Amino acid sequence: MASKQKPGLVQRILNGVEVVGNKLPDPALLFVFALLITWVVSAIMNGTQFTLTTASGDETREVVSQLSGTALAKFMEDMVGTFTGFHPLGVVLVALLGVGVAERSGFINACLKAMLSFTPRFLLTPILVLVAIVSHTAADAGYVLVIPLGGVIFYAAGRHPLAGIVAAFAGVSGGFSANFIPSGIDPLLSGLTQTGSEIVDAAHTVNPLCNYYFTAASSGLIILITWFLTDRVIEPRLKATAVDGDPEEMPTLDPMTRNELWGMIAGLASMVLGVGVLVYVCLPEESPLRGGDTGSLTDVRSPLMKSIVPLIFLLFLLPGVVHGYVSRTFKNHRDVIKGMSKSMETMGYYLVMAFFAALFIYAFNQSNLGALLAVSGADFLRDADFPPAVTIIGIVLLCGFVNLLVGSASAKWAMLAPIFVPMLMQLGYSPEFTQAAYRVGDSSTNIITPLMPYFPLVVAFAQRYVKKTGIGTLTSLMLPYSICFLVAWTGFLLLWWVLGVPLGIGGGYEYQLPG
Repeated sequence: MASKQKPGLVQRILNGVEVVGNKLPDPALLFVFALLITWVVSAIMNGTQFTLTTASGDETREVVSQLSGTALAKFMEDMVGTFTGFHPLGVVLVALLGVGVAERSGFINACLKAMLSFTPRFLLTPILVLVAIVSHTAADAGYVLVIPLGGVIFYAAGRHPLAGIVAAFAGVSGGFSANFIPSGIDPLLSGLTQTGSEIVDAAHTVNPLCNYYFTAASSGLIILITWFLTDRVIEPRLKATAVDGDPEEMPTLDPMTRNELWGMIAGLASMVLGVGVLVYVCLPEESPLRGGDTGSLTDVRSPLMKSIVPLIFLLFLLPGVVHGYVSRTFKNHRDVIKGMSKSMETMGYYLVMAFFAALFIYAFNQSNLGALLAVSGADFLRDADFPPAVTIIGIVLLCGFVNLLVGSASAKWAMLAPIFVPMLMQLGYSPEFTQAAYRVGDSSTNIITPLMPYFPLVVAFAQRYVKKTGIGTLTSLMLPYSICFLVAWTGFLLLWWVLGVPLGIGGGYEYQLPG
């Protein structure tokens, strides 16, 4: 009788990560512990002063105890607003109201059946990751749309659903800064980079597409890495993981009926019509959806960019309703409301985790501990005087580490740009180069930190198929992606630099101080 082959070193490490991670408390309780630790550490370090470089100059800040009577009273006073104002919460719930109707009516399943009918099985992974990367143009929509669809598509194709979920997660979150279609994050980050550069040179201008060539090419790198890891590493490892979720919570794809076909055609036609109306409204220079100051549609402050989530709600609600009535899965308006209600029922667990996550992030920000950690790391890099390539690698790694502590990309760069940008400008590195290094580090570790606001949502999606899925399970599955992204993407940035290829429009590498 042949002996069972022992798992390799990598598999043993990942299994160990899963075991240790799943022994951690429930994600909701983990945020409670993180909150308690923040309170205690902030109390111990209360009054510790540090200097934070900002656009208005150096600011002296200090760690603020969150265990003082005043801080605790403020914490209780703001608790409801902290939860209801938690950014991912509104994005998830509003988008899922429309998606719930489209899913309940069968529109999404019909579209998936059509896609699977002509997509070869071996190309499912790269196509899924491509869609995940493109989803960045719709703000955070990929988290609530593409990631759960990854599980549905793989499950319908006879592949492990968790492999589809983690592949989509890798594309949406790990490849957050890889996109060949400009998105709202480009002007958002460049604006913060501009602010940082003005500390040294008020005349320097940062183009919103200063990293476009690099991020566009990076999308191909992310697709290839995710394709290889999903098919060759992750899915083989999942063979021993049984799919034991509630059948009612696991969407299936039966053969398409004639009613479904006509419903899908009508639904897609209504979606195209809706997009056409949107484009028509956006075209005029006086369009109310354009930015007030610049008249740009892609300006992060424009009404269009701020309306992405409501537009997703409408662009799924409309075809969902049309498909439902044409295919006869909807008999009346009550079925539409049931579709919305059903999608909200699945969010109960996420709501609990989001509540405690919001409270932790609130206390962590109020304590100034995140800013202190960022400043300490930046000071170390500045004092170490490393060679140029090592300095850039250090920036990438430090940004990746800070990303484990602060989830919001804009919040992190708002905190780090006034430190890194002027510091590296004085060393001869352009603000655009520093921003590119930040984007690599920020994206690569998104997928392994439970403190990332959407991490609990991905756990909830995975639990539809494998009930025992926990933080450790998801972290162990995402760790290979994170490590490979960090190493390969950093090497890709350095190669781009060595070859002298422009990072984007107006995106050079060197900076010379005026005079």
